Amino acid sequence: MSNFQDIFIDASNAANSHVCVGLDPDPELMPVSDIYEFCVSVIDATADSAAAFKPNLAFFEVLGVQGFTSMKRVVDYIHNKYPGKIVIGDGKRGDIGSTSAKYAKALFEMWEFDAATVNAYGGFESIEPFLSYREKGVFLWCKSSNPGGSQFQGDEKTAGIPVFKKMATLANDWNVEGNLGLVVGATYPYELKIVRDLAPGIPMLIPGVGSQEGNLEESVLSAMSESGANFLINSSRSIIYASKERDTFQAAAAEAANLLQVKIENIINSSSR
Repeated sequence: MSNFQDIFIDASNAANSHVCVGLDPDPELMPVSDIYEFCVSVIDATADSAAAFKPNLAFFEVLGVQGFTSMKRVVDYIHNKYPGKIVIGDGKRGDIGSTSAKYAKALFEMWEFDAATVNAYGGFESIEPFLSYREKGVFLWCKSSNPGGSQFQGDEKTAGIPVFKKMATLANDWNVEGNLGLVVGATYPYELKIVRDLAPGIPMLIPGVGSQEGNLEESVLSAMSESGANFLINSSRSIIYASKERDTFQAAAAEAANLLQVKIENIINSSSR
């Protein structure tokens, strides 16, 4: 059985893409009223440009039972229509061992996500249940894209060893099954390069290049390693809300995702010359 790192690379190669489309269905922004209809419309529009999709659990959970039902339908839709695409459950779960075991079972067995974002604040105990699913990806929240994250995680100005460096270092020790990844924001390309140097073989999920205005070129170059381009660049709002008009949102999403894909590949190709 392949581990997640193999699945990650295969998905990127098959799609010829390093794009992850974030699914954040907000009824106040969507041009259609039904979140399932909205999500599958975006998925169909961007599937040719994306290697992965990342449903943000909060946007579904806030809608209660209807949201949970829609999320499961969205996950099933991707698996059935676009096998090989990675589906990442973005919930940043993490707790003491017994609770994390339930989180892991829910995300990987009930919701059937291929990967999940997790919070390792509780140490190895909080992520060990997730890592036991060898074929599932576990992306540790290492350096978030929001400015306030530095208050705890640290940055290049932090004295001593900041938390994000400690996380990246521990990731190497914890990646026994080859299914661990790191979430590092594109808004911190300098720190992203530090993380890559500390964890050269670990896949990265990189949010923040869209509405948060992270630097795409610097992030791609920082995320490159000797083993290649083992990363996904996530974009949510700048793709799915590229247009808020019912008649044009699909075409706009397709164009935005394709443009991101082309930009990333051009940066990668230029760096190898």
